[in-house]
Amino acid sequence: MKVNLNNRDPVYVQVVRHFKEQIATGMLEPGQEIPSRRELANQLKINPNTAQRAYKEMEEQGLIYTERNLPSKITKDEKILGAVREELILQAVDTFIASIRPINVPVDEIVGLIKEKYANESKE
Repeated sequence: MKVNLNNRDPVYVQVVRHFKEQIATGMLEPGQEIPSRRELANQLKINPNTAQRAYKEMEEQGLIYTERNLPSKITKDEKILGAVREELILQAVDTFIASIRPINVPVDEIVGLIKEKYANESKE
């Protein structure tokens, strides 16, 4: 597992986001086992307490579940899985809007440029 950590956001938040991205793209599938907290800490070279905090956050959000002493697994709840994808899309849109709004580009022009760019990227 490879996560590019930055210095802006708390590490546990970045770990949670990485898992969300992996879930949204299908790299992690419903019911799939994930590394133990200790294994994750070793793989990412982060403090085990940070890995524990990330897993706790993901459990609270319903992204993962842990039964007794068995390995943690990705949720099978379709509603949560769909919400993860929607959350990531909305975050990307919010970031885009915040960066483009100062330029005062008409919405129709933006949509046209997005469609064109998206189509060209798909061909490559």
